[in-house]
Amino acid sequence: MRKLYHALCKAEVAVCGVGFMFLVAFVFLSAILRFFRVSMSWNIDLALFLLAWTAFLGADIAWRSGQLVGVDLVTRHFPDKLRKIVAILIYLVIMGALVLVAVFGIRLALIERVRTYQSVPIPYSLMTLSLVVAAISMVLSTILKIKRCIVNFNRDETAGGAA
Repeated sequence: MRKLYHALCKAEVAVCGVGFMFLVAFVFLSAILRFFRVSMSWNIDLALFLLAWTAFLGADIAWRSGQLVGVDLVTRHFPDKLRKIVAILIYLVIMGALVLVAVFGIRLALIERVRTYQSVPIPYSLMTLSLVVAAISMVLSTILKIKRCIVNFNRDETAGGAA
């Protein structure tokens, strides 16, 4: 199971990186072509599509690796066990919100399945599914964060083990 999760994480990073490269290429190409008064509206539609996927998958990558902004102004002064309890509670709230995002994202994708982009015959629901895929992936990452907190609950991180 762990190998499957790591493979999914690597695939997510690869898709996000390739998507971002194409996003930059499409926007740059659109700007160059607009300079020569050539309009290619499909560039903008594909750029928006890639923006959604790279932004949401990038959010999961940042969440998984702990690179999102966090405020620990109050909790850094708590005892270690209380800080872990608060972290678990916050992770549970975040996981609940992510489940809601996934459920309502699926509903929105079902509603948007007949709508297409103006210049590209891609269903708009594929862009909406980026939110669902990222939310489900973030739920898995949050479950692993909760598991890590529970496993390390009795370990004293101030005594020298934590970095």
